[in-house]
Amino acid sequence: QMTHYTLLRPASMSYDNAAHLAARIKPKQQKVELEVAMDTMSPNYCRSKGEQIALNVDGTSSEDPSVYSMKMMDKQTFSSIQATTNTSRFAAAVFHKGELHLTPLQGVLQMRPSFSYLDKADTKHREREAANEAGDSSQDEAEEDVKQITVRFSRPESEQARQRRIQSYEFLQKKQAEEPWVHLHYHGIKDGRSEHERQYLYCQAMDATENTELVKTPCEYLAMLMPPLAEEKVIKPMGPSNVLSMAQLRTLPLGEQVRTLMKNVKVMPFANLMGLLASGTDSTAVLRCIQQVALLVQGNWVVKSDVLCPKNTCSSHSGVPAEVLCRGRDFVMWRFTLERTLMRKEVAAIIKLPPEDVKDFLEQMSVPRLNRGWEFLLPTDHDFIRKHPDVAQRQQMLWLGIQSKLEKVFNFSKDDFVAKKDARMGIGDQRLKAARESARESHTLMQRELDARRPKGSTNTGSSGESSTPVQVKQEPMSDSEEPMDTNGSINGYPNSTSPLSDPHNGHGHAFTPELQEFVRSTFRKHYVLCLSEVKRLFNLHLASLPTGHSVYGHVTDRMLQDTILQSQCKQILVPFPPQSNAAADEQKVFGLWESGETFDKVISGSCSLIYCDFEEGCTVLDFC
Repeated sequence: QMTHYTLLRPASMSYDNAAHLAARIKPKQQKVELEVAMDTMSPNYCRSKGEQIALNVDGTSSEDPSVYSMKMMDKQTFSSIQATTNTSRFAAAVFHKGELHLTPLQGVLQMRPSFSYLDKADTKHREREAANEAGDSSQDEAEEDVKQITVRFSRPESEQARQRRIQSYEFLQKKQAEEPWVHLHYHGIKDGRSEHERQYLYCQAMDATENTELVKTPCEYLAMLMPPLAEEKVIKPMGPSNVLSMAQLRTLPLGEQVRTLMKNVKVMPFANLMGLLASGTDSTAVLRCIQQVALLVQGNWVVKSDVLCPKNTCSSHSGVPAEVLCRGRDFVMWRFTLERTLMRKEVAAIIKLPPEDVKDFLEQMSVPRLNRGWEFLLPTDHDFIRKHPDVAQRQQMLWLGIQSKLEKVFNFSKDDFVAKKDARMGIGDQRLKAARESARESHTLMQRELDARRPKGSTNTGSSGESSTPVQVKQEPMSDSEEPMDTNGSINGYPNSTSPLSDPHNGHGHAFTPELQEFVRSTFRKHYVLCLSEVKRLFNLHLASLPTGHSVYGHVTDRMLQDTILQSQCKQILVPFPPQSNAAADEQKVFGLWESGETFDKVISGSCSLIYCDFEEGCTVLDFC
């Protein structure tokens, strides 16, 4: 191996003819220095500047060794730096008689001018300034003052502090200065010794058996010189495993696109699948592809079990083989073809798989509902079944085949599940019947309480003419007396617009302004059922939204508002609301909008209270809880 160095100078201005005064090297650091003589007789050389530089560096004292013995700068020092730290890719080559001889390089150095003489001149200048300030210390005979000395013991150096010290600039400079220079003798490029050393660049042992590692066929050698271009690998962006790039997805064949989508989504309507594929994709081709990787459940497509659980795999939770997992998952899918909800305990009792696997199956295609079990994830897609009856029929036949296999494996019958379903429906009917009876009892108790508090002289008429109908209209006298009023020519027990009782000047009624009636009608069309306090609150908000000075309504009392409500085809429902309240009786009055020929289920559909309607017995039960 050899070290190659170059000078930072054009090839036409080499230093081959210049006098080389000295050469030295530090082998460990691979540092080289050369001293080259300068042509002081050249017209480009400034003699005064050269003398000034020599004076600054060496000074006037003759005791210290001088750098420039001729009292002028007559030489230049070149110092090396490493051109590269990795020389394994470089070699010195010689082509001779059709042979290429290579010699590996240990280092590649670049020679640059050294300006260390300027540092030495700066040091001399500082020393002279210090001497001038302190005076001539040699003539001072006075004894130096006694100074106190403090002795300190250094603490042990930690490993971290030691590493910082080793990597510091001062430490590196000190280590470099510790290695001694090895002085060399310079030989020119045409010198005999240089020619002798160049002979070592040729391989001395030309026997091919000793260089078997370099023996290559022409094709192999050419392939080494010019290797074939490797295909660039597309670096996929890092992301979750369940996130797909639509750009990458659409580069796959149609079958792989459908398989990848179904494997990630697991349950999907056919319309959503078509929306994820490229526009213009043939729906018939998509139907052929999806039937290979998914099964139809309630009009939606659910990925097949063998797609999620391939052969020779096992469960990540319990280690159950894929074949057993597929049978259990097929059972869950088949059950969802029969009903909307499943109970996990019932499923686990039949397929006999660990709870984690059963829960995993259910989470893939259903969601838990409180007190109802696991409900299928998507609503039934009747639109797809109607548009593709042939596909639905084919899937139904396929499910019959799967059912026969599952019955043999798990030893059950479809009739068992139908009976259980009917039993659950029977339990639901019993609960509904109990709720009806409870509502009737509550209404009876509340009716008795209302009868006890009803004023004397009031009459009750129901929708069917019987005195015990649940929905009743309360008739109240228009005057302050307790006499019952005549209902001839009235609506709901109150005079209509053509009745003489509506005259506000005869003491038998209140004037109904059109604006107030319009407000009441629009309010009840929105809410249907309201208590009097809520109507008052909405009316106050309406008044606050009117412009300043707007006095269309005039002075509206609670009685006027109540009369206007009853005049606007509304009826008072004899149920105190809100329940268990300390409000006055008038504040608890509940009114409902009742238009001619309208069923009561629409009247109460906007109520915020719990209302139970029993139309089978021709009556309506209101249970405000």
